[in-house]
Amino acid sequence: METFVIALTVFVLAIFVGFEVITKVPPILHTPLMSGSNAISGITLIGALVATGAPNGVLATILGVTAVVFATINVVGGFLVTHRMLGMFKKKD
Repeated sequence: METFVIALTVFVLAIFVGFEVITKVPPILHTPLMSGSNAISGITLIGALVATGAPNGVLATILGVTAVVFATINVVGGFLVTHRMLGMFKKKD
């Protein structure tokens, strides 16, 4: 139970810190930061694939497949948002 309380405390603090950091980023830096987060999501996707392929049991495989799906959604969505944001900086005809 003590481990759960510590993990929950870290999670809640991470939410607050993440919110404060993201709201302080100027709009001009969002595109480079999105590209960096896409790279991290790609690493997460590779880790999820490794976890899915490891012979750890049915639950681990199900969690691995779920992680692959969510990481893929995150990577694709990140690239779509980055593409759209870069389109905002193009000169209009």
